[in-house]
Amino acid sequence: MTNSSPTEDSLQSAETSVRSDTTTVISVDAMGGDAGPSAVVSGLAISAKKNPDIRFILHGPKEQLANLVARKSALEGRVEIRDATGVVSMDDKPSHVMRHGRDTSMWSTIEAVRDGDATVAVSCGNTGALMAVSMIRLRKIPGVNRPAIACLWPSRSASGFNVMLDVGADIRADATDLLQYSLMGASYARLGLGLEKPRVGLLNVGTEEHKGRAELKVANDLIELAAEKGSYEYVGFVEGGDIPSDKTDVIVTDGFTGNIALKTGEGTAKLIGTFLREAFAYSPLSRIAALLSLTSMRRLSKRIDPRRVNGGVFLGLNGTVVKSHGSADATGVAAAIKLAFTLSQSHFVSRLSARLASATETEPTAEPTPADAPDLQDPNV
Repeated sequence: MTNSSPTEDSLQSAETSVRSDTTTVISVDAMGGDAGPSAVVSGLAISAKKNPDIRFILHGPKEQLANLVARKSALEGRVEIRDATGVVSMDDKPSHVMRHGRDTSMWSTIEAVRDGDATVAVSCGNTGALMAVSMIRLRKIPGVNRPAIACLWPSRSASGFNVMLDVGADIRADATDLLQYSLMGASYARLGLGLEKPRVGLLNVGTEEHKGRAELKVANDLIELAAEKGSYEYVGFVEGGDIPSDKTDVIVTDGFTGNIALKTGEGTAKLIGTFLREAFAYSPLSRIAALLSLTSMRRLSKRIDPRRVNGGVFLGLNGTVVKSHGSADATGVAAAIKLAFTLSQSHFVSRLSARLASATETEPTAEPTPADAPDLQDPNV
């Protein structure tokens, strides 16, 4: 594409280029995020400049997106735009999207992965709706009851991050679900963080075996029994203070607890940044101190910046979906794209499926919890 207003010929040329290229193709939902499509396109441009092996299929109103893409020289010839006039808002219920959302950019984004046109999908949109569409179009990996969303949490571990799941796919999880989360989280840590034998911990209100709900005690036994076949080390119960520690590499919990912990962590990181700015602006001497420590402060800011680890991964589906934060700016979108590219290059879904199949061949069973699980076709976060 050129920097002038795109013509039909230039758009067709770009689309042909995307389809004929053998590099990684990422399907991106341009709509639904708080910052609008301009932030998404800017994020794509950042990624394109850093990685020449990425191509994009961008979903949304074609005329609007064509104008935005044309302003980014880094995206010339690397974006196919698929027209989708409908938009899933943050207030839309997943059930409504399932019935009436076939014309939306979110649905089109997932469809591109289902059809094999792209290897991974990225969206900043409504989490519940995205999970519902992903489940119905991509389907679950055999043996998986509830898919989970996994995120990377800055930590003192050697890799710099811990994996935590579930952080919002489903508010409930029984003992068997928590076992599956352990297997999926360990595979994610193995492929995404390069850890040969990840350490897995189960989040609880204490580390003593007698503490916690009944399903946690059952899950504790199941996860320990599956450790050898799952190729992970089980460290037992962990507490909230262990989430950013070097005690474990994978933290397993239900989506209700995980989502609250995630949002609390993001809010705390922002609060620390605000307090530091206020402290360094307090007096002339503190402003001088700020200048002297500028390099160190930038390093700290980068390390705790939630935008740079933006992107929750849907685990347990026949396709890779990265959920970017709804308020993500261009930096956040670029981080989600980078994660999507990394997972695509590692053939994540096929390797996760093989690991789950191997680890659950002789999986022990747990007593079922009360039948109050949510409708999996209509997850609500």
